[in-house]
Amino acid sequence: MIRVFEPQVTTKDKISVLKSLFQKNISGTSPIVKEFEEMTANKFNRKYSVSVSNGSVALDIALQSLNLKEGEEVILPSHTIISCLSAVVRTKATPIFCDVDDQTWNMTLSEVKKHVTKNTKAILMVHIFGLPSEAKQIDKFCKENGIYLIEDAAEAHGQQQMGQLCGSFGDISTFSFYANKHVTTGEGGLVVTDSTETYKKLVQMRNLDFTKERFKHENFYWNYRLSGLQASLGISQLKNLDNVIKKKRIQGNIYQELLLDYSDIIQPPLDTFSNSDNHYWVFGIVLRKKNIRNELIEKMYSDGVETRPFFWPLHLQNALPDKLKMEKGSLPVSENLGENGLYLPLGEHINKKIQKNIISKLINNIESF
Repeated sequence: MIRVFEPQVTTKDKISVLKSLFQKNISGTSPIVKEFEEMTANKFNRKYSVSVSNGSVALDIALQSLNLKEGEEVILPSHTIISCLSAVVRTKATPIFCDVDDQTWNMTLSEVKKHVTKNTKAILMVHIFGLPSEAKQIDKFCKENGIYLIEDAAEAHGQQQMGQLCGSFGDISTFSFYANKHVTTGEGGLVVTDSTETYKKLVQMRNLDFTKERFKHENFYWNYRLSGLQASLGISQLKNLDNVIKKKRIQGNIYQELLLDYSDIIQPPLDTFSNSDNHYWVFGIVLRKKNIRNELIEKMYSDGVETRPFFWPLHLQNALPDKLKMEKGSLPVSENLGENGLYLPLGEHINKKIQKNIISKLINNIESF
């Protein structure tokens, strides 16, 4: 079976983790964690970095730090992972869903503007699949209108938009270091900011609100710490980020070439946008023929190739209370992506020969419908 992804762990990564074990620096209070935070703050051009246990809780404390109130609104794309929605819902603020662009699959400023009201307090901007959103434009709009901007850069490690690094836009940015990310700590996440006040709050939120008077607490916060073991892997992974991106770009370009003659049945991802090369966190495609995606995934699996569907639109999630649900057809691009999008295997476990084989099976299976 050709898996859709496999963790990219090098010999240097393993040595880095072993060293931390021998030094017995394995908990969340390890100096290795601090070293990792300093490296990431520098890498993503932020003053402060707070490591956490995963990308979902990074979003949680980022949103919680804003002290959003009931009735205030947070605009976010419908085409993204449910962690974004969950983080908004847990603040008691109201999530407001916007559609995405049918080419970039990202939220745009024009779509955001359609949903801004006097109650809009924050925008949660997500970069999808390795291609950046209109980050500078949305950041500028937020600053001009007194709206918080939270940037989810989980799928955009090392990416930039118009010369500015993803992870450096807005008030707070978050990252995930899940096993399939360009930088992984197995599970893990990060929150970065330039605000001293926000940084101090984030540190307390991820560490049970511990203070100098140990075991005396003012708030019911969480243990969201990253371990020293994970940080040691992250340090090594971060050093190899540019190399990972280079390899993903090569593989992405191979897929693009292999699909050139099939634009009538497959929409490939954009290779570039706003002077940014796609980093291909995943290589996603959208099927032109409707209602075959799920069966196609099964056929590909039978042929020894794992593929996965795109995110199901947030505005159609069963978990939503009735008052937040939207009618089908409300956000057509997100719905089309959710119904007809899938992504292909990518990573060091495959090569050009395997990619050719994957595309051959893909085309044959599509044409069988």
